[in-house]
Amino acid sequence: MTGPEVTELVDLSVPVETGMPVYPGDPEVSIGPALTVARDGVNVLAVHMGSQSGTHVDAPYHFGDALPTLDDLPLDRFAGSATVVDARGLAPRAAIGAAAFREVRAGTIVLVATGWSAHWGTAAYLEHPYLSEEAAELLVERGVRTVGIDALSVDPTPAADFPAHRVLCGAHAVIAENLTGLGGLLLAQESGRPVEVSLFPIRLAGADGAPVRAVARLGQRVPQE
Repeated sequence: MTGPEVTELVDLSVPVETGMPVYPGDPEVSIGPALTVARDGVNVLAVHMGSQSGTHVDAPYHFGDALPTLDDLPLDRFAGSATVVDARGLAPRAAIGAAAFREVRAGTIVLVATGWSAHWGTAAYLEHPYLSEEAAELLVERGVRTVGIDALSVDPTPAADFPAHRVLCGAHAVIAENLTGLGGLLLAQESGRPVEVSLFPIRLAGADGAPVRAVARLGQRVPQE
């Protein structure tokens, strides 16, 4: 007989490093020494990257000049109880329909586990599943205002249009992309462990988005009545 699970923190972020994958056309990531102990007495990195690099959040402003920037949004958009939706096993470039989100409740952060983080760093990563416009509309109707996915985008890559982004950003929702490790969260959720998530971005003033250190907190198993 085993005891109850302890609270556990799980990193949901990809490492930020030179040459890492970025959305086609975004600034490439370059990180290297600016100062060194040997020469300057301290180590300091020079960091060049876009606001949408790595594991990051999109502010609504990403898709509309009149929409809220990161610093316009309440902090509770970036942390809270999470529902992990199992969307694994889909074909490349498949749409995730509204049916996958029928059980989602208002007031929760929705994390979409496609399993596509396994392709990080390969050409196949661009062939990820994505949210259908109907799925995005259902989430908005349910009162969801934070959505994350373990893929490059909630829309196809590349895309001629961005319907899921437009729907979610138009509702002033936050979108987190390039998450990883969501399969472990599904297992925890299925075993009755509550999942909380933190997606706090770097505080870039007036920004369309920013990198985050995404972390999940897994609670103790909730006893079944």
